Amino acid sequence: MHTVAVLALDTVIPFDLSTPIEVFGRTRLPGGRPGYRVRVCAAAPQTDAGLFTIQAPWGLDGLADADTIIVPGISDVTRTVPDAVLDALRDAAADGTRIASICVGTFTLAAAGLLSGLRATTHWLAAGRLAECYPDIDVDPDVLYVDNGQILTSAGAAAGLDLCLHLIRRDYGSAVAADAARLSVMPLEREGGQAQFIVAEAPPTPRGSELEPLLLWLEENAKRELTLEDIAGRAGMSTRTLLRRFREQTGSTPLQWLHRTRVRQAQHLLETTGHSVERIAVQVGFGSPTAFRDRFKRVAGVSPQAYRKAFQ
Repeated sequence: MHTVAVLALDTVIPFDLSTPIEVFGRTRLPGGRPGYRVRVCAAAPQTDAGLFTIQAPWGLDGLADADTIIVPGISDVTRTVPDAVLDALRDAAADGTRIASICVGTFTLAAAGLLSGLRATTHWLAAGRLAECYPDIDVDPDVLYVDNGQILTSAGAAAGLDLCLHLIRRDYGSAVAADAARLSVMPLEREGGQAQFIVAEAPPTPRGSELEPLLLWLEENAKRELTLEDIAGRAGMSTRTLLRRFREQTGSTPLQWLHRTRVRQAQHLLETTGHSVERIAVQVGFGSPTAFRDRFKRVAGVSPQAYRKAFQ
């Protein structure tokens, strides 16, 4: 039987910890046999889980003969991971054990050096920090999980379910994975990646900068048909100068900034109104529904209709 070891570190996130325990623990093969043996392992007799303390029945030795190790996230990613834990993960990886992380558990794998040169994901709020701390990792904040074969990573919270179901499908096929998905009241495949869950905040307005009045004007006039020349004229600059200063002060271009503002406004309308996609395209300033759908999917990762279905 396939053994899954779930690693509980101090300040472990309870949701991340419980997800693999429940999903793998309830997986059944044809005939009703369990598909997995699940064990919870920890580095100490007691583990802080925030609102409660857990006593794991296995120590780090429980990782040694596991077929799969799942590393949940911890609430403080700046916390130093004990050397014994990192060594145990490195040893397991060297032995060919499959290792996967949930949410910010990616940071633990990164600290162990298991993600160097690989593509990985984590919760979108922590993706920037991961990329900054570990520049040798190709961080993709838009996907639900990344499968590198032996090493896998997933995004936040519910993406751990997606990862577990993916592993079940790898191990036992789609039929068993579909049954596990039904038990979890989850689709076996979710449309889009985690980009659809990222709050499209207002693009940054550099306070006190020479562009601040222009950016506030763009926010208020996003629904108008604006060209780069229109924006440059409002700023009293040549288009070349505008592009240079815009890049310096916002890290973007005027039209990229404008498109993101329009998508953010469209998300609000999709969530709070029953207006058609065509009407919303006009309301937020896109020249055509086709252009709107294309830009929306680039930013949010899903179509406007799929976004509305998920969030209205």
